[in-house]
Parts: sequence; structure tokens; C-alpha cells
Amino acid sequence: MSHTVDIPQELKTSLRKFRFARRNAGSAAIVIKINKQKLIMEEVEQFDNISIEELAEELPENAPRYIVLSYELKHEDGRTSFPLVLINWAPRSAEMGLLTLHASAFLDFQATADVSKVIEVRDGEEGFTKEFIDSQLKHS
Repeated sequence: MSHTVDIPQELKTSLRKFRFARRNAGSAAIVIKINKQKLIMEEVEQFDNISIEELAEELPENAPRYIVLSYELKHEDGRTSFPLVLINWAPRSAEMGLLTLHASAFLDFQATADVSKVIEVRDGEEGFTKEFIDSQLKHS
């Protein structure tokens, strides 16, 4: 039972633009969902200069999403960097069929987005905080 989820060219273009956008402050995100009927990925929304907590509030409590995040990371030596991170938003309360489809398309999406750092978020908003993201990025 193999489902393949298509990644349309306009989404690839959008991801590429997002990836190469110049940022000097704040975090930005692009949110992608799978259209289960059409078996394609669709851009839900882009956010500029958004906090992790605000982003968490925008995400559905019971549906998986891929989030490509340009994250403003402050280092102990005073530097600021903007690593690109792929957040795999897969809340435990989501429908199993959708989670399975989401999981099966994940590696394709990761390759297309060209992001090496992946952070899993399964506990919904409570698990998706600035502290959590910082801890994941500073220990990798």
C-alpha cells in the first residue's frame, strides 16, 4: 500500500524563495499540509517575524504539518544565526491515516526542502516552545 504525495512545482518555488530570503531579525516559517484527497502538498501560510509560541497557536491541534522554520538563534558568544529547521508537527491526536500519509511523505519533503536539521513535535503546543527549539539546536 504505497501512497505517493506529489510536491507541486509552485510549492518547490515557494520553498526555494523562502530558503534564500535574507533575514536579519526574527524567525520566519512556511507551513505545508497534505491534501489527502488530491495526494499533493499545499502551502498553508507563510509567517514573517513570528515567535515560536505564536506559530504553535497557528497550528492545528489534530492535523500534521511540515514547517520549514528560519529560526533566530542567539548563541552564548553573542552571535546570531538563522538555521533552517524542519519541524515535523505530528500531534498524537491526529487521525491515524493522515499521520501515516504524513510520515510516508516526510523524507521526500525533507529532501525537497533541503533541510538537514529535523525536530519532531508530537505533544502539540505544550511541546513546541522557544526553549525546546533552543535546546534541540544548541545540542546538535
